[in-house]
Amino acid sequence: MPKDSLIFACANCDAQFTKWTGRCLECGKWGTIEKCQMSNVKFQIKSKNQNSNSNYPTAKTFGLQEIEGKNLTRIKTNIGELDRVLGGGLVPGSLIVLGGEPGIGKSTLALQLAAAIPSTLYLSAEESIEQIKLRADRLHISSGTLRLGNETDVETIIATIQTTKPALAIIDSIQTISSGEVEGEPGNVNQIRASAVKLLEATKTTGTAVVLVSHVTKDGTITGPKTLEHVVDTVLYLEGDRHHDYRILRTVKNRFGATDEVGIFAMHSEGLKEVKNPSAQFLLERGENAPGNVLTCLLEGTRPLLVEIQALVTKTAFGYPTRKASGFDINRLHVLIAVLQKRAGLKLEQYDVHVNVVGGLEASEPAADLAVALSIASSYKDKVLGSDLVVFGEIGLSGEVRPVGQMEKRLKECELVGLKRVITNGGKKLKIINYKLKIIDVVNIQELIKHTA
Repeated sequence: MPKDSLIFACANCDAQFTKWTGRCLECGKWGTIEKCQMSNVKFQIKSKNQNSNSNYPTAKTFGLQEIEGKNLTRIKTNIGELDRVLGGGLVPGSLIVLGGEPGIGKSTLALQLAAAIPSTLYLSAEESIEQIKLRADRLHISSGTLRLGNETDVETIIATIQTTKPALAIIDSIQTISSGEVEGEPGNVNQIRASAVKLLEATKTTGTAVVLVSHVTKDGTITGPKTLEHVVDTVLYLEGDRHHDYRILRTVKNRFGATDEVGIFAMHSEGLKEVKNPSAQFLLERGENAPGNVLTCLLEGTRPLLVEIQALVTKTAFGYPTRKASGFDINRLHVLIAVLQKRAGLKLEQYDVHVNVVGGLEASEPAADLAVALSIASSYKDKVLGSDLVVFGEIGLSGEVRPVGQMEKRLKECELVGLKRVITNGGKKLKIINYKLKIIDVVNIQELIKHTA
C-alpha cells in the first residue's frame, strides 16, 4: 500500500493526522486513532464561465402582508414553572433539549413531565424500564397512558414515533443513542448531531414534541447541549447546588417564547415541587439576624427574588488575607473590597473576607454589589442591620452607586413580603411614586457605610 494513501483518523471526532498518536489532539480522547486508506477522490472544478451559464431556480419570497399568521396551540404540562419557562406550554413538533449536570434532577423532571402529558413515549438508553418504574413508584406516578421502552438506535426510535405518534416523546439521553448510518461511537460529536437532525425531521413530520435529555460536562462542548443549540428549537438548563434543595430551570434558547424566564423548583423525596413564591420561601428559612447578614432583591428573568447575603470578616492569621465566595463571583468580590478600602476607608488588607449567598443560588446580577459591600462593612464593624432592610444597587470603581433595572418590580416585591426599608439609588423616577417602604437614597459608597456607623 503506498505511503501517501495512508492517513490516521479519530473515531470520535474524525480528525485526521499524518501519523499515529495515542491521544487525539482535537478532542483529547485516548486510543481512538485508527489507520485508514485515503480515498482517491477526483474533484471537478467548474470554470467561471460554466458557473455563470448555469440556470438556477430562484427562491420564492413573500411580503409580510401576504403571510397569514398562525396561533400556536400549546400543550399545557400543568407544571406551572415549566410552562412559564417554555412560554406557555409545549409546542407540537418542537425539539427540546433538557440539559444539566449529572444528578441534578433531569430524569426526575422528565418523568414528571411524561406523566403530566397524555400519550407520552419515554425511551431510555441509560436505565432499564424496571429502574424507571422504581423512580415512578417513588414519585407516586401512575399514568395509564405512559409507554416505556429501552432503545439505543435512533432509526428505531424514529420509526416508533412515526408509528405511535404520541403527543410527547422523551429520549434519555442523546449521548447514549446512535445512528447506524454514521460512523463513530455513541456520544461523539457526529453521532449527537446526526441523531438530533434525524429527530428534528421526525418532529416536524409527525407533530410530536420531543425532549432530549443531555448531560453537561465541565467544558459543556463535546457531550453537552452546546453541540445541539443550533439544531433544536428550545434549550433548557436545570441548575442548582446538589447539596441544596432548590433547582432553577433556565431557558437559553427558545424559538417559541422569551429566553428571560426561569422556573424554580425544590427537590423533595417525591420529586421536584414548584416554588410559586420563592421570595417568601427564602425568607422563611432566614436565620438569626446577625452582623454581616443583609437581604437583596435580584431578578431571575422577569421574576424578582429576595435572597440573603452573608459576609464574615475576621482577622487574618497569615500574612496574605483570604477572600472566598460561595454563589458570588470571586473576581467581583476582589473589586468590591478594593473599592471599600480606597473609597470608604475600610482597612481590610489584614482581614479575611468570606461571602455566601444563602440557598445555593447564584448572585450574578450587578444589583448584588451594594448588598455585598454593606454586608462586609456590617461584619467588619460588627453592626446588626435589621431584618426589615433590603439593599440593591451597582457599585462603580469610583465608589458611585448606580441604579439598576426593573426598580419598580423590585420594590413591589419588597412591599409584598412586608419589608420596611430599602437602600438603593432610586433615581428621579421613584420620587413621584408613593411606596409604603422607606427608601434611603445613596449616591456613593461613603453614604452607604454611614448606615453601619
